[in-house]
Amino acid sequence: MAARTLTMVKALNESLRKAMEDDPKVLVMGEDVGRLGGVFRVTDGLQKDFGEDRVTDTPLAESGIVGTAIGLALRGYRPVAEIQFDGFVFPAANQIITQLAKMHARSLGKVRLPVVVRMPYGGGIGAIEHHSESPEAYFAHTAGLRVVTPSNAADAYWMLQQSIRSADPVIFLEPKRRYWERADVDVDEMPLPLHQARVARAGTDLTLLAYGPMVRLCLDAAEAAREDGRDLEVVDLRSISPIDFDTIQASVRKTRRLVVVHEAPVFLGPGSEIAARITERCFYHLESPVLRVGGYHSPYPSSRLEEEYLPTIDRVLDTVDRAFAF
Repeated sequence: MAARTLTMVKALNESLRKAMEDDPKVLVMGEDVGRLGGVFRVTDGLQKDFGEDRVTDTPLAESGIVGTAIGLALRGYRPVAEIQFDGFVFPAANQIITQLAKMHARSLGKVRLPVVVRMPYGGGIGAIEHHSESPEAYFAHTAGLRVVTPSNAADAYWMLQQSIRSADPVIFLEPKRRYWERADVDVDEMPLPLHQARVARAGTDLTLLAYGPMVRLCLDAAEAAREDGRDLEVVDLRSISPIDFDTIQASVRKTRRLVVVHEAPVFLGPGSEIAARITERCFYHLESPVLRVGGYHSPYPSSRLEEEYLPTIDRVLDTVDRAFAF
């Protein structure tokens, strides 16, 4: 099949459809995923084609959704559980952190839980309270979970299938502000490994490292910086746990400067770990400290103020200027 231009929503929908066609043990479950097709229509049409036994509308109970998925995985199924919005995941945190992440180690390797927990995350859509969180650091800090996030439709298509095939539990974060952006998806191409970062834009003067919703912002910032004569490299992290430090290190050794950008608060966010590790690995190559751009250490604000909270191109470029000022 030739490459097709798809939105991220459509790419995720087709990825789920392909996984369910390939493996009858793949199940989809969550609030409104069946008849409605999901709030963002990611599961549109799946219940009609695969039936209510494989695409199940659940009660409004996130702990129950994840707990049921764990039980199904113990019986040999591969459940894909949807958390309707990022801020709704916290009632299920106990199931995810104390059961889903730990069962493999607790059983001395005898039990695997191939569960995918999908959730839209991040801001930028003017949503109400509890609909624009960035909880990735909680799960990346939890040993036993894989945490990944696509930034475009092509990665969404492949990474979701790779996550479903994984023997380990995967937190699959979908950047909701990018749901309607289009990209070419070639279902015959060979995808990158699930946890490998990619260079989204080659450059020589500084590395912008981002993931999920911030990759597009950093690509736009790099284009704006070109007008000032600066050639910025953009690296899409793709996986937040584990992290592909080798790709980051190779980029930083070339550019000698690094700015990490994410929507999550800077305080103890994923950028903190990346800054520490790259400083250790590239100490003699860095010409400035590793700098970070992210959300503030405060509750997510109302929709009218989210543009003051979220990273912008201007904030990224101001931080780039700081990196060159050392």
